[in-house]
Amino acid sequence: MLAALGARAAKRPVKVALQRPLMMNNTTHRPATIQRIRIGAARDGKITAIAHEGWSGDLPGGQPETAVNQSRLLYAGANRLTTTRLAVLDLPEGNAMRAPGEAPGLMALEIAMDEMAEKLGLDPIEFRVRNDTQVDPEKPERPFSQRRLIECLRTGAERFGWGKRNAAPGQQREGRWLVGMGVAAAFRNNLLMKSAARVRLDNRGMVTVETDMTDIGTGSYTIIAQTAAETMGVTLDKVLVRLGDSAYPVSAGSGGQWGGNNSTSGVYAACMKLREAVASKLGFAAADAEFSDGMVRAGGRAVPLAEAAGTGGLVAEDGIEYGDLDKKYQQSTFGAHFVEVGVDAATGEIRVRRMLAVCAAGRILNPKSARSQVIGAMTMGVGGALMEELALDKRHGFFVNHDLAGYEVPVHADIPHQEVIFLDETDPISSPMKAKGVGELGICGVAAAVANAVYNATGARVRNYPITLDKLLDRLPPVA
Repeated sequence: MLAALGARAAKRPVKVALQRPLMMNNTTHRPATIQRIRIGAARDGKITAIAHEGWSGDLPGGQPETAVNQSRLLYAGANRLTTTRLAVLDLPEGNAMRAPGEAPGLMALEIAMDEMAEKLGLDPIEFRVRNDTQVDPEKPERPFSQRRLIECLRTGAERFGWGKRNAAPGQQREGRWLVGMGVAAAFRNNLLMKSAARVRLDNRGMVTVETDMTDIGTGSYTIIAQTAAETMGVTLDKVLVRLGDSAYPVSAGSGGQWGGNNSTSGVYAACMKLREAVASKLGFAAADAEFSDGMVRAGGRAVPLAEAAGTGGLVAEDGIEYGDLDKKYQQSTFGAHFVEVGVDAATGEIRVRRMLAVCAAGRILNPKSARSQVIGAMTMGVGGALMEELALDKRHGFFVNHDLAGYEVPVHADIPHQEVIFLDETDPISSPMKAKGVGELGICGVAAAVANAVYNATGARVRNYPITLDKLLDRLPPVA
């Protein structure tokens, strides 16, 4: 906004560049949380009571971190308590960062689930399976539109070799390394937001899509072009996508992993309206017209799409709205994260060795870009688990380590082989695209899977992120 205001004042292009310390202290950050979790279960492993309390801080008028919300939906159990408390702090604004409250919430919940499984003498996956639910635990009359958490866990266990894991912690060694495996469930809600688009067809057979949706490296151009091409029956080179202009119809926008499903649904609606206009102009019944290979076919006739446009072209505008669909069904995405770590038996150094994510997120609109989003999120999860931490100067209310020397993030050498599996599914209730969000699902649960793997490797349970070697050193098994 500063650049836009400056450009208006100067009547020429203006670029605003923030020094790294200003970015760390003058923009939003993920607020720290304190979380308390209590779980009660019967001897058969069924949860009877679950409580999740969260504390976080923000500026006056700010909002608390919603770290407890996933605990209202992820596991069954009759007796439930979630509370959220906010402390007013004189710090930079706290807000969602990389993912919403499910990301920090699962960092705690999925450690607690592992601890409870151990007390019950159950495999961590089996404990989670026994507490699956196909309905909203707080509103049993509201089913999930689709929920395949168990399949994610089972598929991941088979692919990752979970059966070779030694349940007793601190027992597996490879030379100097203590080796362990960890698992965590992944959960992120699928949010429905109205989204609109305008579609133009010209006499060359080109389809132009206009919507104020953005592409922040997430592949919006690609999946919107795919949607228009498939719906209108043309090849991708016949589609031009224009985004990010406020003169275009209002879209869902980027963020919260809601952009892909909602924006393509809006484009689909506009394309279907354009199909009706094309069919009407050609004298076809819209329901009977087939659009493929740049042609429109019906009743034994075949007409080029370009011819239907005529010299003036055709324009259609429409959008998607969902009404009370989210009241009738709980829409969420699910997954399972598996991590193998090695911990140096002498120094406590942690090395991630393997990672696997299994995701159930409706139709995957573009497997390549979706995988890219998930492995990026998995990488961020490793950062949150092992190295990322803001150091606070409590006298002056600012973050001291405000550069990439003091605030460490993962680099290529920190990240091993990553594998992503998308379950082949379509959610018939989510939208016309039968898709759901996927980008943030990739980070939700990763840190807990790392922490659980560290515990399995060493027998040292660390509940304070990041898990740095100083928190392990005095609790490592004997070297010899």
